[in-house]
Amino acid sequence: MKRQYTDEHARAGVAAPLPDIETWPNHYPGYEIEIVVPEFTSVCPKTGLPDFGCLTVRYTPNRRCLELKSFKLYLLAYRNLGIFYENAVNRILRDVVKAARPVKITVTGEFTPRGGISTTVTASWSKQRVRRRSED
Repeated sequence: MKRQYTDEHARAGVAAPLPDIETWPNHYPGYEIEIVVPEFTSVCPKTGLPDFGCLTVRYTPNRRCLELKSFKLYLLAYRNLGIFYENAVNRILRDVVKAARPVKITVTGEFTPRGGISTTVTASWSKQRVRRRSED
């Protein structure tokens, strides 16, 4: 049986250039921000068909917060980007961590069913507690 999905399909969109995500200084510790994007869209790299879903970004800011307009423009760039669901969620996580360096973050993509199958992808990141010399 011939493989229908290639390594190129799997890598699609992972390194594509996207708009920068801007941030602004956070002034308060210990709270959570939830951003819900009910109309997230990307493109299947194999079929070229649009993929739709609800994207939720939940994070505890450290020193920086996401500037929402730039984040919206960043997400809009996915509309024409061929990328698998799993890669889109993980790429968004990576890019937000790089931009804002939150205390912790979870990105969840709940994608519209295709062929009777629903897909939810969740990726998380948190700062590791810095170990002191005396704890080694």
